[in-house]
Amino acid sequence: MAEDTSNKSFTEREALFYHETIRPGKIEIIASKPMATQRDLSLAYSPGVAAPVEAIAKNPADAARYTARSNLVAVISNGTAILGLGNLGALASKPVMEGKAVLFKRFADVDAIDIELATEDPQAFIEAVALMEPTFGGINLEDIKAPECFIIEQALRERMNIPIMHDDQHGTAIITAAGLLNACFLTGRDIKDVKVVVNGAGAAAIACTALIKAMGASNENVIMCDRKGPIKRDREGLDQWKSAHAVDTEANTLEEALNGADIFLGLSAAGALKPAWVKKMADKPIIFAMANPIPEIMPDEAKEVRPDAIVATGRSDFPNQVNNVLGFPFIFRGALDVQATTINEEMKIAAADAIAKLARERVPEEVAAAYGKNQQFGTDYIIPAPFDPRLMEVVSSSVAKAAMDTGVALAPVEDFAVYEHELKARLNPTTAALTNIYSMARNNPRTMVFAEAEEEVALRAAIQFRDFGYGEPILVGRTEKVREKLVELAVDDPDSYRIENSAVSEHVPAMNDFLYKRLQRRGYTERDVQRMVNQERNVFAALLVALGEGDGMVTGLTRTFSQTAREIGRVIGPKEGATNFGMHMVLGKNHTTFLADTTINERPEAPELVNIAKEAAAVARRMGHEPRVAFLSYSTFGNPSGQWLDKIRKAVEILGSEEQNFEYEGEMAPDAALNAKVMELYPFSRLSGPANVLIMPGLQSANLSAKLLRELGGDTVIGPILIGTEKPVQIAPMTSIAPDVLTLAVLASAGIVG
Repeated sequence: MAEDTSNKSFTEREALFYHETIRPGKIEIIASKPMATQRDLSLAYSPGVAAPVEAIAKNPADAARYTARSNLVAVISNGTAILGLGNLGALASKPVMEGKAVLFKRFADVDAIDIELATEDPQAFIEAVALMEPTFGGINLEDIKAPECFIIEQALRERMNIPIMHDDQHGTAIITAAGLLNACFLTGRDIKDVKVVVNGAGAAAIACTALIKAMGASNENVIMCDRKGPIKRDREGLDQWKSAHAVDTEANTLEEALNGADIFLGLSAAGALKPAWVKKMADKPIIFAMANPIPEIMPDEAKEVRPDAIVATGRSDFPNQVNNVLGFPFIFRGALDVQATTINEEMKIAAADAIAKLARERVPEEVAAAYGKNQQFGTDYIIPAPFDPRLMEVVSSSVAKAAMDTGVALAPVEDFAVYEHELKARLNPTTAALTNIYSMARNNPRTMVFAEAEEEVALRAAIQFRDFGYGEPILVGRTEKVREKLVELAVDDPDSYRIENSAVSEHVPAMNDFLYKRLQRRGYTERDVQRMVNQERNVFAALLVALGEGDGMVTGLTRTFSQTAREIGRVIGPKEGATNFGMHMVLGKNHTTFLADTTINERPEAPELVNIAKEAAAVARRMGHEPRVAFLSYSTFGNPSGQWLDKIRKAVEILGSEEQNFEYEGEMAPDAALNAKVMELYPFSRLSGPANVLIMPGLQSANLSAKLLRELGGDTVIGPILIGTEKPVQIAPMTSIAPDVLTLAVLASAGIVG
């Protein structure tokens, strides 16, 4: 289904905090063109806008060339059917509509604006939306109750010449149809012959029924049930939408209708399907129990009475989740790209077919890793995972082609190979990779030590680490102080958190022994060691990790990076044969660049540069990028000459003497590594494109560059990320907010940068 509230691993407090912090809400509008000079402003507004205004007036199709309209969708609701919460009004629906806008951008790079209309009058709603056609390239209707949603969508489809889709109906229908196609494939059925029982007669149920009939299901083989039982042709008082699916049947109850049924489609209420009724279904029954938060029957209950069943739900904590995010972003992406005038049945069927076929292909390693198991097509994997990176390419191109084939595309794709490549390039792979890393952490929860639990930022991150299911936090600090802050933050059960206080910890004797053995030949006395264990929280926290009490740690809010690194380094050193270093990730809309070493090695020798390059390239690959490594310098291939080039050249020579699985080049100035036109001046370069892994020649230039990019660059900067330590350790900047600390904790927990 469209939303999953069943696997809610967070508190109401955390949800409100998420929506309130940084800036209220989840979306903002930013300029896509330079706005730095008076000339920029003149081009952006007056008098520069006159030229595109006149061009569009002469040729309305030019709006796609000169404005954002062809990539702009309105997400519109009146709040009469919000999630599972009912009619709470237009204003209350705004968080949901903002969320839908975020999903459009996150998954398909579609710009979306939420609009909430304060009316329950269908005609007033229709008039308001129809008047906005010049503004938007498409309309996504959401959370509007039946039957008004049918009336509104149909009227708008007739009046407007842009794609219109009520996602609660058709999004659910498309993903359901994809799953059914695969379930039928696995059980040797043809959709033309199956007997289907639909329980529920609301918007989603009617849309699902209409779509599977459009895909071949026989009208007489589909029985729809509402609260009164099967919908028969002789029943009085049926509206036009229910009567379209009425049949002649002797069944008078849902139980009777299920006798010999191949498929149960539940879009109704919790517990509506009894285990005893499942026994009456045909061999290898297909059960889609999609009520949220509790399905019509729990998968384990269905499997207990029919082990041969294929079961899907709307929940993320069971296999085969029917999740609308698999469809709507990519359906609109394809429709917008060809400037489709509608979303027709053929486009919906194309989307369902594409999603179904994708599930049958080999699952990418990053998706399998994110879900903690080797996913492959079968009874527990009939629907692709929401974060499969291929969805954008496969579904959008299929929808675009269907629009072209049915004559509703005003701007047909000329070369589908080029178009599919453009689709791949629209999204930064790091975004998906980070999402998968969070899933990996959730599927393999670890114990993470938060060394500064008395700090509210660290404590909030620790609470989220636990609430979101990434593992258990160990909170380091004064016991009563930490507990007081947990109470202040309205934690439900503060006593359930493990707090480690060096003043009373049972682990102190073992810590003293461990650390003294480690440091006794570095000039430290036993008294020095005891003082560090008792008074330096980073040392104490690191010792919890070293002794196996925690799997990793995160710190940094109360000390500078260098001081924190020194304290931790007394306990946890680099991995054998590795170089300990720090790396920043710079995330732009269409690029990710990795900078190393930005924190540890002041002037690394050639072997250290080689280690840094190899480890940074490995991280880039785990983040979904094919690494292209550039060793940066003020000099490009010896011009100008200088005294600091030998180490870089030696590092490149060492790499050249071994077989590598990544591209590398150096020494290079930044423009020669990043600017395609400058790169053309050096046709002998080993790099096939702009570098995405930058190995800096020394700490001074690296640290300055990372901090300048954070403050001035406009991109998102993550880090520093510590790499090469023998245990997972991350040091957050002192200015971090809770989400920053949480990200570093998850990276440490997932082991992605170890």
